[in-house]
Amino acid sequence: MEIFLHSEAWIALLTLTVLEIVLGIDNIIFISLLTNKLPVENRPKARTAGIALALIFRIIMLLGITWIIGLTEPLFTIFGFSATGRDLVLLAGGLFLIGKSTSEIHHKVGGEQEVEAKKDKKAISKGFLQIILQIGLIDIVFSFDSILTAIGMTEQLLVMILAVVISLVVMLIFAGKIAAFIERYPTLQILALAFLILIGFVLIADGLHQHISKGYIYFAVAFSLAIEVVNIRIRKKSN
Repeated sequence: MEIFLHSEAWIALLTLTVLEIVLGIDNIIFISLLTNKLPVENRPKARTAGIALALIFRIIMLLGITWIIGLTEPLFTIFGFSATGRDLVLLAGGLFLIGKSTSEIHHKVGGEQEVEAKKDKKAISKGFLQIILQIGLIDIVFSFDSILTAIGMTEQLLVMILAVVISLVVMLIFAGKIAAFIERYPTLQILALAFLILIGFVLIADGLHQHISKGYIYFAVAFSLAIEVVNIRIRKKSN
């Protein structure tokens, strides 16, 4: 705890926490879209479980920094392209995000009604576990950005873990509100899914060593969100 007697540690903690929250936006949107499929009473539990998984994965990765760094070492080379373990995870995660989001858009735009889950405990439990499994898989992918950012910001493991914990607590507090907001407006659901498709392409590009700053994506989505909020207000006034 002596490290917190120095202002540099507090500055690193604050900066890293903010960055972790920003990097966690895509994770929260994905969790919100998936958990909104569950019965209302099960959604808070699923969101908590999903964010708890994210926390566990990040802490495990931080404790295994040497292993994480090892994933950046080339595994094999094809036509001059050196693939690492991290590249393969990012490619798989990007493809999963694009496939999942495209499928969800197809169901919504195609006008297909979601089949209501059976009320028996077995069906609800099965759906709950499937969603938690999907959240866990994508958490692993999203954790890479989070952990590599933490490693680049500070060498203090305690600061990294505290920043991750604080950011995920903040995300947990606002996850319910974000999920409710997305659920209320169908057009926002499409916008959120389009955002996840963009993130999927960014992950694939990163896995192919073509870095695209997420700042561009966040700006585009923020602009689109602002336009959609204006449209929502106009529709409310016209009704």
